[in-house]
Amino acid sequence: MKKGRLSVFLASICLGLIVAALPFMAACAAPTPTAEEVVVGVPISRGYPDGINAERGVTLAAEEINAAGGIDVGGVKHLVKLEIMDDRDLEAGVPVSEALLVVEKLILEKNANFIVGGPIRSEAALGVMDLLSEHQTISILSAGVLSPAYEKTIAGDYDKYKYCFRTTGNVVPMVGEIVNTLESIKADKGWDKIYIMVQDVAHARASGDAIKGSLEKKGGWDIAGYDVYPTGSTDFSIGLLKAKEAGAQFLFIWFDMPEASILMKQWYDMELPSLPLGYIHALKDAASWDATGGKCAYSVCVYAKAGCVATPAIPWSSKFIDAHKAKFGTEPENEWCSTSYTVLYILKDAIERAGSLDSDAVITALEQTDMMGTYGRVRFDPQSHQIVYSIDPAEGAVGLWAQWLDGKRVAIFPTAIATQPLALPPWME
Repeated sequence: MKKGRLSVFLASICLGLIVAALPFMAACAAPTPTAEEVVVGVPISRGYPDGINAERGVTLAAEEINAAGGIDVGGVKHLVKLEIMDDRDLEAGVPVSEALLVVEKLILEKNANFIVGGPIRSEAALGVMDLLSEHQTISILSAGVLSPAYEKTIAGDYDKYKYCFRTTGNVVPMVGEIVNTLESIKADKGWDKIYIMVQDVAHARASGDAIKGSLEKKGGWDIAGYDVYPTGSTDFSIGLLKAKEAGAQFLFIWFDMPEASILMKQWYDMELPSLPLGYIHALKDAASWDATGGKCAYSVCVYAKAGCVATPAIPWSSKFIDAHKAKFGTEPENEWCSTSYTVLYILKDAIERAGSLDSDAVITALEQTDMMGTYGRVRFDPQSHQIVYSIDPAEGAVGLWAQWLDGKRVAIFPTAIATQPLALPPWME
């Protein structure tokens, strides 16, 4: 073959190879296409139990939803992408502005389509409302924030704050439910003397005062004592002795400090004939039985929402608890894990019915929500965007009273979800 022809032949081969390689070269150069995503911002205090539990709940739900194909947005499947950031709102001395900066970063830098979870502290959540309105970003609170001011703010200026929803509830109906349950135990047992112990923090003092005032208004109650303990207290023996001397049958406690476990040990060792019950945060942990050497037996914890203790009346509770145990090796600790698990399913349901990520369309869909969750039926008041409460899970979101018995938490109130009746320690029978 002549030299000229050889050159043409080789050039043809090279050109053919280049043309054949073009699709491969283009594929390498082009970025790999990613699935459509719904970005959900989660501002929480990651160093505290409430934040840790909320993160576990929302993470578990996101994994389940993605494993099932994601969220259908107008016929296109979108995966859930969580952007979880520590807003430190439960840390002492951290200003509300910290939470605002975190939420703004989630919206502007992380491009969050929605916000769920927190902020957990009421003051921080209230401070963020204007920011959500400014950016027209929907938020569904699913941890903490028991202040009644939240729903009042929404109802008071709906057009401005229509982006804000809450599944956690507020302390007013919670106190009302506590008083009604105390009344039912009083009618059943004939008990009428109560000794109240609260932690020296705003929410505990306010709740203790509200319960005391409500019982006095009901009449027929003897408030045998009312003690306020500084955070970090480690000796409760004097108060327990006063409760014993007064003959109190109820020992009502509102503590979120871990030292409540010391209180239970002292109560148990004294065989105090007063049933301990209330908002006892340290006893919500599934490890409380081992931590107290079983001395939390018979104590009753009040949860703002059901879901972390299984009950046949709410099938979602067992589904959630089994999934949580499979992933984390333990039962969920508190209600904010349950509510934060359900919140993503609420959001998924609303988006799919709206067929869009548009805020106004999703707001309308959220206002029309009617589904079951880990704590019962989920519906929102269309003006205050507060979840609808009930003592019947078929009608609304229910709270939970769980008693420690034989190393497990069991549901005892409300009656519609109870798996067994209230039990008494041997020295009170």
